[in-house]
Amino acid sequence: MKNIKFLILFIAIALISCERDDICAETTQTTARLVIEFYDVDNPTELKNVPRLTVYGEGLLDEAPENFSNETLIFNDNKNKVELPLLIGPEGDLITTRFILERDTNLRLDTDTPETSNVDIIEITYNTEFIYVSRACGYKSHFNNIGVVVDPDDSETWISNIETLETTVENEFTTHVRILH
Repeated sequence: MKNIKFLILFIAIALISCERDDICAETTQTTARLVIEFYDVDNPTELKNVPRLTVYGEGLLDEAPENFSNETLIFNDNKNKVELPLLIGPEGDLITTRFILERDTNLRLDTDTPETSNVDIIEITYNTEFIYVSRACGYKSHFNNIGVVVDPDDSETWISNIETLETTVENEFTTHVRILH
């Protein structure tokens, strides 16, 4: 009986001493990702899937193709929207993050088959700002002065145009960038 009273007293003290700031609620917005939607270049108001899209951060290209599914954000999927995580750097510094967007991902691993995929690299520049949320959640980052461009290369680009709709990334319920293809 003493053990039960002790257990009830212990639970009551634990519940009373727990403050609201001790737990970060799942509904609390933290650092948002950059939201990009893909639109039809011939009809700019219509969303358009990118066929067999693969998206990964620059530097992962050197990995063997059989490892792509473990290293990428999206692998060989038909998508009209992607959410990209941005690198967090020192507050106020200009940061650059590059992503490789591969359309019509070539899944053949033999070298006799010509490449059929089309790779474009987008470069995103921004400044990081840290915002205090709470004791439990800590800080989140806002990304300001967003700029997105296609890295020009010698091959044919599948991205026709990029429009920046929001220059600040504060939440991921808003489309920040439109890519027309």
